[in-house]
Amino acid sequence: MNLLQDAMIIIVKILIAVGDATLLVLSSIVRFLKRTIKRIVNSVKLILRFFARAYKRTIDTFSGLRRFKIRLRKDKTEKPKIKTMPAGRQEIKKTKPIKIFPFPFFIKAKYFGLGFLFSFVFIFLPLLFLIFLQDLPSPRILSFQDSAQTTKIYDRNGVLLYQIYANQNRTFVPLSSIPQQLQHATIAIEDKDFYSNPGFNIGAIARATVSNLSGKPLQGGSTITQQLIKSTLLTSEVSVLRKIKEVILAFWAERIYTKEQILQMYLNQIPYGGTSWGIEAASETYFGKHAKDLTLSQSSFLAGLPNAPTLYSPYGEFPNLWKKRQKEVLAKMAEQKFITKRQAEDAAKEELTFQPIQNPIHAPHFVMYVKDLLVKKYGLPMVEKGGLQVVTTLDLKTQEGAEKIVKEEVENNRNLNLTNGASLITSPKNGDIIAMIGSHDYSDPNGGNFNATVALRQPGSSIKVVTYSAALSASFTAATIIDDSPIAFTSSGAPTYSPVNYDGRFHGLMTLRLALANSINIPAVKTLNTIGIPTMVGLGKKMGISTWKEPENYGLAITLGAGDVEMTDMATVYGVLANEGNRVNLNPILKITDFRGNILEEKRIEEKEVLDPGVAFIISDILADNQARAMEFGTNSPLVIPNRTVSVKTGTSDNKRDNWTIGYTPSYVVAVWVGNNDNSPMSQNLASGITGAAPIWRRIMESLISSKPDEKIPVPENIIRKFCLGRNEYFIKGTENFVNCAPKISPTVSKTP
Repeated sequence: MNLLQDAMIIIVKILIAVGDATLLVLSSIVRFLKRTIKRIVNSVKLILRFFARAYKRTIDTFSGLRRFKIRLRKDKTEKPKIKTMPAGRQEIKKTKPIKIFPFPFFIKAKYFGLGFLFSFVFIFLPLLFLIFLQDLPSPRILSFQDSAQTTKIYDRNGVLLYQIYANQNRTFVPLSSIPQQLQHATIAIEDKDFYSNPGFNIGAIARATVSNLSGKPLQGGSTITQQLIKSTLLTSEVSVLRKIKEVILAFWAERIYTKEQILQMYLNQIPYGGTSWGIEAASETYFGKHAKDLTLSQSSFLAGLPNAPTLYSPYGEFPNLWKKRQKEVLAKMAEQKFITKRQAEDAAKEELTFQPIQNPIHAPHFVMYVKDLLVKKYGLPMVEKGGLQVVTTLDLKTQEGAEKIVKEEVENNRNLNLTNGASLITSPKNGDIIAMIGSHDYSDPNGGNFNATVALRQPGSSIKVVTYSAALSASFTAATIIDDSPIAFTSSGAPTYSPVNYDGRFHGLMTLRLALANSINIPAVKTLNTIGIPTMVGLGKKMGISTWKEPENYGLAITLGAGDVEMTDMATVYGVLANEGNRVNLNPILKITDFRGNILEEKRIEEKEVLDPGVAFIISDILADNQARAMEFGTNSPLVIPNRTVSVKTGTSDNKRDNWTIGYTPSYVVAVWVGNNDNSPMSQNLASGITGAAPIWRRIMESLISSKPDEKIPVPENIIRKFCLGRNEYFIKGTENFVNCAPKISPTVSKTP
């Protein structure tokens, strides 16, 4: 600090001295110029005066001759008056004081500014640049870096789920052992001007800056050298200062190393995703071979990974997205004449076979889900090199039990033409994800790594809880009478919509309680028509649906599941009902620390009331009413857990492409889905609430609550109980007289005409 202060003082003194010297020199020059100009002006005046007198005399002479008069003219000369002084006195000349800088203030200021600018550009800035350079790491240490710190992901009890780069296999290979086609593929997709640029590309940086400022997707504008610098010497911080450092170091590195050396270091040190740092490790991880043996198709795949290893990984959430990236690489290679178009087409057609993941992993869908969240928040280098210690909300024992149940039930129901199943267990009070089973078998090569818990699917009738929650919030009651009878809805520019029931029958007049408990479709559509689609969509978003768009994008069929949702969102929605109307977003992280033990993140529960507690209670009571749902499901269905109060709802999409069962207690939400990854229909013999998702749901829920006391949702203060229509019914205070409770309604069944 003292050294810096002394340096600043010296710089200021230098600036002042340079300014003074500049003023002195310039003032001397000005004085010399003034004297010279004055002498020249006086000389010119004398010459002009002489010629003027000569001219006058000539004119006078010629004038006298013209008049024939000779006049003698006596030039009168005016004698100068001599001032006499009294004897003994001499005239004393007054001397003017000499000024060092005899100039106006604005001239002084201008000269000082020129001196300051000169000093700033040629002295101060170079010194500042030298100080800046002292803080930069030397590119001379680019030769092989130390191994990255291992990131570890744990369950809530400290059980290790996954180690990122715990089995890191980074093997250095010389550029001569790396196929030319891989080198060309990398240059084509990452830095086509690699051999001609000085380490950075001003045009690319300018284009990226303009694109980013205009709000378009973020672009980096980085050359291969810049990427190497960023990956090895700098942090992942997104800032102008870091970009300046990156450009300076890239330019510096180009002065130290040859292009071949830089490309060799890049290919050996850049991350390719998973446990693969460097091309040799990547080649072994993905294809089980040495880099020197890679084909053009394999090389183009690997060259496309460094841009976004998690996104393009065949082991990740989007296992087929790599194909699009590979085609981009091959197209760039053909465009830059590294290969022909025919070679590009042949390479794109080649089937690639990837090695199975070697690193042991528990709860794989959950781990990849967490890793994706970490990458989005902290960046890939931090996640894969920063040595993070991540404690999650998952309970491995519960996870493994649920995995076993899902796998067994899917295998036992192959006759129903269902090939996959998924389940999510959450805590509605704090948003913990206790278990996440994305498919029946993660290791299945036929889409086992597909995570159905975060995939878009149609929820079927399980979404009706949102419709009826909105209705109860709009003065409907559990005893409101709804007519389950044929109806057709028409609107301009759209075909007539005539909803039908799951069982193909009509049931006449029925209460809202019976309509929801038995999942009758027509009353739900009529209810939505009354309250309005915007009301339902608005409440759905408040309760946790993140995939819905504007209301005008949907019709009345949204209450039957026509709007795609994710299972994670559905768990949040049902969590609102289980948590007395309060929404708590899902958060799988309890605590994150860096490798030094510094806490980066710790869970905080943020609760927000999005639904009246009375509405949430009535919906929960209806879904737990086994007698009310007996009309469609009987009294001994898989939805019943003896001696336990559990609210549960089923759902089936059109043509039985999706089958859901979602149920909850105040402590747990369990969501289950079965279907096919390709969205093909299941067997029409599948009976919602009886086969499919329901048996899986029951086994999982029983395993969670069987050893615990019965847990009921508490009755809110704004709820009253009143005998109405032959049973004791719950009402929100103020709505108990909205219904005539005297007659007793008994549904009558009639077949669809």
